[in-house]
Amino acid sequence: MNPQVSKTCKIQKKRLSQEQVRLLEASFDSGKKLEPERKFQLARDLGVPPRQIAIWHQNKRARWKSHSLELDHGAMQLRLDAALAEKRELEKEVGLLRSELRRAQDMLGAARGGGGGGPPVSSQLSSCCDETGGGGGSSSLNEDVGCSANWPNVEELYACLMAKPVSEVVNERDYWV
Repeated sequence: MNPQVSKTCKIQKKRLSQEQVRLLEASFDSGKKLEPERKFQLARDLGVPPRQIAIWHQNKRARWKSHSLELDHGAMQLRLDAALAEKRELEKEVGLLRSELRRAQDMLGAARGGGGGGPPVSSQLSSCCDETGGGGGSSSLNEDVGCSANWPNVEELYACLMAKPVSEVVNERDYWV
């Protein structure tokens, strides 16, 4: 085949003007899928082959999908970062609560005089509050430890933890400050 003939047989693809692109964008915004009737109508209105309209819509859909995936990924990354930050904060809080529990166990042991003929209070408390083992899902600390008669009353425990004399504990509402 002659190179001159092949050049003239090729259909030159017409570049779209800004106005044509604006109309195609508006059409794309109204519907992502291109129905055949709409494709032919746009081709007539813009003066370009229907195939060019179909290809433009196909490319635009691919760019739109890629962009929306990037946005979704960004949003998910933000949620992940927030969840990880919350996890770190909760881990800090758990550490503080564990140290507070140890302090309360020590204070309770000191208030009892350290004796009593059984295992130390701190080992009883830690066995029921430990993450990896003890509690068994029971709702009561006394049930877990199995020594309800040995616990001081709530006022004494609260006064011990808050470093207040029992006489300053006014009423039950003070416990839930």
